[in-house]
Amino acid sequence: MDKAQQYVSQQKNVRWLVVILVLVGLGAYFGWYKFMREEPQPDWVTETSEMRFKYGSIGAEHDAGIPYWIFYVMPRVFADKLPGPGGLASLGVAWEQGQELPVGFTKKVIGFPRVANNCAVCHTVSYRASENENPRFETAGPAHTNVEGYFRFLVDCGKDPRFDADVLMPEINLVTDLSWIDRMIYRFLLIPMTKKALLAREEQFKWIYRSDFPDWGRGRDDAMNLTKYFMIKFSMDDSFGPTDMPAIWNLKKYENGKTLNWAGDSHDAYSVVIDSALGLLGAAPHDKQDFLGQVNWLLQYLGAKAPPKFPAPPDFPKEFAIDQKLAGAGKTVFDRECASCHASERTGTRLPLSAVNTDPGRLESWSKQAAIESNKVVAKMGIERKGLVEEKLEGYDAAFLDGIWLRAPYLHNGSVPTLRDLLKPAAERPKLFWRGYNVYDPVNVGFVTTGPGAQREGTRFDVNAKSGSNQGHEFGTKLPNSEKDALIEYLKTL
Repeated sequence: MDKAQQYVSQQKNVRWLVVILVLVGLGAYFGWYKFMREEPQPDWVTETSEMRFKYGSIGAEHDAGIPYWIFYVMPRVFADKLPGPGGLASLGVAWEQGQELPVGFTKKVIGFPRVANNCAVCHTVSYRASENENPRFETAGPAHTNVEGYFRFLVDCGKDPRFDADVLMPEINLVTDLSWIDRMIYRFLLIPMTKKALLAREEQFKWIYRSDFPDWGRGRDDAMNLTKYFMIKFSMDDSFGPTDMPAIWNLKKYENGKTLNWAGDSHDAYSVVIDSALGLLGAAPHDKQDFLGQVNWLLQYLGAKAPPKFPAPPDFPKEFAIDQKLAGAGKTVFDRECASCHASERTGTRLPLSAVNTDPGRLESWSKQAAIESNKVVAKMGIERKGLVEEKLEGYDAAFLDGIWLRAPYLHNGSVPTLRDLLKPAAERPKLFWRGYNVYDPVNVGFVTTGPGAQREGTRFDVNAKSGSNQGHEFGTKLPNSEKDALIEYLKTL
């Protein structure tokens, strides 16, 4: 081959190489654009701090996100997997008028729109004065969400043979007009991958299907077992300790050595926010610096978030008006009967179980070794925090009472419906009621837990079920009714 032929051959090779490189580049760009490109959320999401808390992404869409259009049609296709009629609303989620997703559900484009969760799914409470009124929402309050019901819904959908492109694609095509390439991506990639991801959760969620465990119900979660089975991969045991979702407003009150969570199992608010957010992510952060930035923002917002004031006329009926004279008398009762635990140096510190004699299930669901292993996992992610308390937990924290009026039901496991019920001996407290109905009871201070509405919307709570005892904390039970009335009136003001 002469030099001219060699030159022509080399030029052909170069051209083919260029073509191949261009094709590879286009393929890489296509893959990045369709599956990895990250777009900021719309401006309205971050317009106010409250909107950001309710709908802002914390990064969970990367590993825990569900493709938006699959998520959109799931409640219709798998309506039989939900607790009742009404789609996702049957799970007790807070849902504002005009919003496409409930509070605590985030939507973000990472290649394609994905739906995940943030802290507000457990920490935004709704309430209303009557059944016919629109609810009001308070961020950082204890939500009515049926978290266990949502977990089951996702797993049960993944197990269902209808979770298939031949079933889901016609439903998706009814509500949106995807491009041909996006239809192919959904059909051959996103639907099979989502099904596989949902099925992968089944083993970790095995304990929520146990017939010998009662349902958590609305507004509760078995947080420590979630940590054991998801973060540190412990084998399933017989412990069961669902608790009320806590209010997380005014987090700055936990400074100066106060511990957090019901049993004082976390050293500081920074650790709690990190660990809770990691639970939502379901994996190590995709971008650690962005994740820690979100954590710091949450700490700033929740540290400054004041507890809500008790609702009052004219926006609410006259039954909501606080009798200030009676409340003043109630402060005297509070200072004498309650302040030594709930407004003193003991507040936010652990008391021995024998001091209150409430249900021990939450304590039995955790251990020193679990705390040690959890701290190791977070450390391996390169995240520094004080972390979980590495000791055996033998009691519950004396709770701060700010915004106590909106934190019903009461006791750590949510076994006492109202403050008035809490001032009764345990034997006289309700044994059966319905949680998660958001109509408020201003007389007894709590939510309505009986009657047709509560039974229709709420979840049944039986104090005789495992870890559901309403025993203990029998303080103030022997007060005369006049002093109980005064104390309850005062507690509305906190």
